Amino acid sequence: MIRLEQVSKSFESKKGVINAVNDVNLHVKKGEIHGVIGYSGAGKSTLIRCVNLLERPTTGKVFIGDKEATSLPLEQLRETRKRIGMIFQGFNLLKTATVYDNIAIPLKLLGFSKSETTLRVEKYLTIVGLADKHQSYPNQLSGGQKQRVAIARALAQEPEILLSDEATSALDPETTDSILDLLLKINQDLGITILLITHEMHVIQKVCDQVYVMEDGYIVEQGSTIDLFTKPQNETTMKFLNTIAQRKLSPSLIKQLNLSGTVTRLTFVGETTGEPILAQVSQKFKVKPNILTANIFELKNDIVGNLVIHLLGEPSEVEAAVSFMLDQGVGLEGLEG
Repeated sequence: MIRLEQVSKSFESKKGVINAVNDVNLHVKKGEIHGVIGYSGAGKSTLIRCVNLLERPTTGKVFIGDKEATSLPLEQLRETRKRIGMIFQGFNLLKTATVYDNIAIPLKLLGFSKSETTLRVEKYLTIVGLADKHQSYPNQLSGGQKQRVAIARALAQEPEILLSDEATSALDPETTDSILDLLLKINQDLGITILLITHEMHVIQKVCDQVYVMEDGYIVEQGSTIDLFTKPQNETTMKFLNTIAQRKLSPSLIKQLNLSGTVTRLTFVGETTGEPILAQVSQKFKVKPNILTANIFELKNDIVGNLVIHLLGEPSEVEAAVSFMLDQGVGLEGLEG
């Protein structure tokens, strides 16, 4: 549905050339939700604007469906853009227009009749849960409600693709979850393909099928969400994971707990998260597992559990316990000692 091939984007500045996006390859299949995560200045916003050619790539190709958008004449590009909706962090609502008009005006500009416009406004306000807010103004709405209006406006053109540019960054955690639930519903019920950018790992965790980690304009790691959470490879990815769960033990904690020997992270996926592995280990082997940190992540399509444990015992018993856990399908990563 969306394919980027070796896309780069550069800007001229007084200080010289700024390479905002570098040689990016990306493929979002129809009906999937993909996320691009990175810190400020990583190039995320420039990348997503290259998808609908609000920013034309310096080099590379952009495909929407089976059409190479980067080679289309302006009129055909306009038609292709009608297949793409976009929502923003700042909502971009007209302050002096009602909720109805904020959705209706773009439709009228596209030539829709009054009856069709009314039909679509009512339909998509109902989908986003704001059927009773037709005549409200933006300053009468909460942040979450404003974002729902912006989503309804994007959906009213009935796109095949929805681009989300940090759409939850200005919202509190509870409202963020409600918007993410809405995006999941839109994806599942309407079959709309979604590409989003974010700097929040929670967003990736909750809704994404595939993830791209971006740094200095490059994609430094990519893969399924489950792989990202269980087998991160890049230091930037690990930093993001550390924002939602402690992945590293600080030197002060190691010193305070007087840790020696084997400190290990156990990763459980799917059904193994419910298995009493540590109870079995302590029964079968002469080791004492001490739990230092623990958490469970509920991903879009799976569950991942993490335990950091300190294994006390004779080296041979510790080795046997580790081999047993590996045989049970538990992922292990040595952290200290």
